[in-house]
Amino acid sequence: MLSCVLNVSEGRDAALLDHLAARAGAALIDVHRDPDHHRAVLTLAGDDAVCEAAARAVTEAAVAAIDVRAHAGVHPRLGSVDVVPFVPLLPGALPAELARAELGAACAARDRFCSWVAKDLAVPCFRYGPLEHGERSLVDLRQRAFGDLEPDAGPAQPHPRAGAICAGARRALVAYNLVLSTRDLALTRRLAAQLRSPEIRALGFAVAAGAQVSCNLVAPWAVGPREAFARLTDLAERAGVRIVATELVGLLARSLLEAIPQRDWARLDLATERTIEARLADRDGSGRGRVTTP
Repeated sequence: MLSCVLNVSEGRDAALLDHLAARAGAALIDVHRDPDHHRAVLTLAGDDAVCEAAARAVTEAAVAAIDVRAHAGVHPRLGSVDVVPFVPLLPGALPAELARAELGAACAARDRFCSWVAKDLAVPCFRYGPLEHGERSLVDLRQRAFGDLEPDAGPAQPHPRAGAICAGARRALVAYNLVLSTRDLALTRRLAAQLRSPEIRALGFAVAAGAQVSCNLVAPWAVGPREAFARLTDLAERAGVRIVATELVGLLARSLLEAIPQRDWARLDLATERTIEARLADRDGSGRGRVTTP
């Protein structure tokens, strides 16, 4: 089984996001939209063929509907459909099992998707991951695409409306945002840089609520939301600011949640219903296609 955590460059048009969610069908287990980032994350899950078919259906609709030239949001992006990572889906897996998840099926799905995007949609596609195999990272693609790095498939230049797509294969990560008690963007970017580590990728953004440190916790079995919160709290206090809000983007594995004391869940914006396992169990009920916002 696979999950696909598909990121599109649209976070404000509710009707369009409903349309994209509908295209995913029964594979959809979550939609998270963010108007500041002008971005939405659709989490798809199911058997390999079901997950891939849903990813293609959403991508086709998004490429047709979203013109990246008109996009204005704080999050970096290469295209209308920006990032399409395939992830092993292991319901009930322990953190150590998530860390060792086999990536063969995810790599195969990524490669098929990349070839399809190029052939059927004429959109250039770049591949990334797995990092432990020495492959490129998403950061590499953002810095080098169409410079010294050519697409792995498709045209050599960005699609005039849709830009380019980054298709990846990776293990589970946790996307996590923390808002600070300041609007000083330069300070926030310095704190984000200080927070970065092999387990944490972080950027500083100006958002409506203030200044935000946006994180990808790429080894959440080692450094999860609780650890990221504690590390940034320490850095922020030294700079005379504090964390005033937290936000889980999308879902996380139940075992990662259960590794955190329950007394901390509310402060960290975590809950049982925000787990992959809960949404899989609820996919035919009210949880299917639900939209969460900051």
